[in-house]
Amino acid sequence: MAEFRIHSDFKPRGDQPKAICELYEGLNQGDNHQVLLGVTGSGKTFTLANVIEKVQRPTLIVSHNKTLAAQLYGEFKQLFPENAVEYFISYYDYYQPEAYMPVTDTFIEKEFSMNDEIDKLRLKTTSSLIERKDVIVVSSVSCIYGIGSPSDYKDQVIYLKKGDTFDRRDLFKKLVHIHYLRNDMVLERGNFRVRGDSVDIFPAYEDVCIRMETYGSQIDELSAFDPLTGEVIRSLDSIFIYPAKHFVTDEQTISRVIVDIQNELNGRLTELKEQGKLLEAQRLEQRTNFDMEMMREIGFCSGIENYSRYFAGRKPGERPWTLIDFFPDDHLTIIDESHVTLPQIQGIYNGDRKRKET
Repeated sequence: MAEFRIHSDFKPRGDQPKAICELYEGLNQGDNHQVLLGVTGSGKTFTLANVIEKVQRPTLIVSHNKTLAAQLYGEFKQLFPENAVEYFISYYDYYQPEAYMPVTDTFIEKEFSMNDEIDKLRLKTTSSLIERKDVIVVSSVSCIYGIGSPSDYKDQVIYLKKGDTFDRRDLFKKLVHIHYLRNDMVLERGNFRVRGDSVDIFPAYEDVCIRMETYGSQIDELSAFDPLTGEVIRSLDSIFIYPAKHFVTDEQTISRVIVDIQNELNGRLTELKEQGKLLEAQRLEQRTNFDMEMMREIGFCSGIENYSRYFAGRKPGERPWTLIDFFPDDHLTIIDESHVTLPQIQGIYNGDRKRKET
């Protein structure tokens, strides 16, 4: 297992060695709530980097906005070039949640614009957390929002190894199931193509493509290549292909979930009709039936996070799976600018709850 190792021409100076030692000793003694104080420019980031190097634990760093998170990401990426430093923020450039205005009887549909590059970074984060231990994730409060079950995500990973035998039809079915699209014309992120005995896969979280050359039912060669030039970058002995979306599950679970959704839908429709809210009942039935049909056909629907409780088997009010659940139990959490970040988290929770109660 790779270890955290700082690459820097600088060494801790001034009060930094004392702070590093006290924070490290506190963690070893089970003091899970510690505060590092310091004026701007006093080297708090470098101090925390040294603590991470000493404790050797996967680390989550939470910042209260995307700009500061990006700054921290760049700094830790520079300090730990040999380790996995990832960036996890909301992938929405624009997001308008569903809302209802009782005064005017107006229902506002959810609208959003998704950033493809940030989506790639989010998927890279979870793949790194599954694959290795030397991971630092710099995140916004997006880390407390639901993204699907870590165990389901891990169970759907495809493992390819040079020399192994495989069934082509079964492989293509598995790729489609974890939300890869077959496109034999244009190879884009999250797609795969088939050309004779060669299968090219463009992982949704990478900048390079994977080429699998086969001989009959055997994997003859594995390599990573540049999707623009086609130039082979390196040969591979094996590779893990992680899902192209965070919400993945098996067909049996989807069948169970659809039954649960249908049962609750029937009960809710009865309530609305008894209250004379026929328009609301029609809107709910139409939208939910459409979502269930999409789940049956492709195992996914827009806004599938709204049904995460059914997939996880949670009771009403229980928290969803989040990025935090992808970390091991002994991971280190650092909250940057905690006097701003913690009130922000509470405000987000209260605001979301108020919207849903309207």
